[in-house]
Amino acid sequence: MPFEDKLRPVFMISVAAELAEMHPQTLRMYERRGLIRPRRSSKSTRLYSLADVERLRRIQQLVAECGLNLAGVERVLQMEEQMETMQRRLDQLQAQMDALAAQAREELEAVHRSYRKELVPISNSGQVIVITEKRRGR
Repeated sequence: MPFEDKLRPVFMISVAAELAEMHPQTLRMYERRGLIRPRRSSKSTRLYSLADVERLRRIQQLVAECGLNLAGVERVLQMEEQMETMQRRLDQLQAQMDALAAQAREELEAVHRSYRKELVPISNSGQVIVITEKRRGR
């Protein structure tokens, strides 16, 4: 599923609550705490996206399985968002580093090719060996 589709607000509070397996009042409480931010329709109806439902499930997991209170949940979610941001930045830096390494290899190869043109072969007796085009092609 494309990422944009996960962000499209399509679920009313009752459907989102059912999908997240919680009471609609719990969603309202999470919204008051700032843990979830549903969009609003033109008539101020809360609309939740699939990403919102996934976040609600994550909140439930942190409360039920990890025993965190809502302050702890808030902190964990903040840290997870920071990690995602840092991971995206790390991926960007890795791509830049790979591009620079490829560019450096190309430049190094160009320098090595230029050495071949400048080297003059010398025999054991110290005489310069003349390389003809025919011999060079071997």
